[in-house]
Amino acid sequence: MTRATFRFYARLNHFLPPDCRGRACEVTCAEQSTIKHMIEALGVPHTEVVLILANGEPAGLGRMLEDGDRIALYPKFETLDVADISVSAERLPGAPRFVADSHLGGLARMLRMAGFDTLYDNHYADAAIVELASAEQRTLLTRDRELLKRRAVAHGCFVHAMKPAAQLKELYERLDLASSARPFTLCMDCNRPLRSIAKQAVLHRLPPRVRERHEHFFTCEQCGRVFWEGTHWQAMRQVLEGLSAHYQSGRRAARE
Repeated sequence: MTRATFRFYARLNHFLPPDCRGRACEVTCAEQSTIKHMIEALGVPHTEVVLILANGEPAGLGRMLEDGDRIALYPKFETLDVADISVSAERLPGAPRFVADSHLGGLARMLRMAGFDTLYDNHYADAAIVELASAEQRTLLTRDRELLKRRAVAHGCFVHAMKPAAQLKELYERLDLASSARPFTLCMDCNRPLRSIAKQAVLHRLPPRVRERHEHFFTCEQCGRVFWEGTHWQAMRQVLEGLSAHYQSGRRAARE
């Protein structure tokens, strides 16, 4: 029989049974169990863990557990760089790209608004989402922890917040999105690039008040929708600018 003690830190505790939160928890492990197997048996998706220390030494998810092991597990640190000893999968190249499950339609639209390529379809099956994330090197976003436990998921993020605006804020903080944001460059409906279009070309499609008040317009290459900097656009810009300002102030505080 193999017994090991696990201690989860910070937000990882949200996934645990109440009697294991915020303290060291001794667990009986099956023979030939890996750290990945046991943490997921306790309810924590492997994609949420960035750093593992086994008896004080950095370890990987595939390490076999031995009797008496003491395992400490940490999520992403907001102000501490652990890249050299991180056990999580190597960071994906280029700007962040996502695929969101069927419960995160509002978040998908807000990510597109911020300029992040985000696939979403209310009819995606779980297997299709996992395949897309793997084949296209996208981060899988979900509120289904079981989905993140699948072996094929290398890059995933469990979204804790319930409302789209709070979910976007959470991702900005956890995934350092502010520096990669390109607001209002993608269609919120189609996820395709927006391009500038002359007012005269869309004049016949504009409501009278819009014709009078606005001069700059954008259109989607796929659906053909026309966008202008109205009150909704301005409100969304304030949201994104607020997130970026919050991120930058946090970075400055961490350096000081």
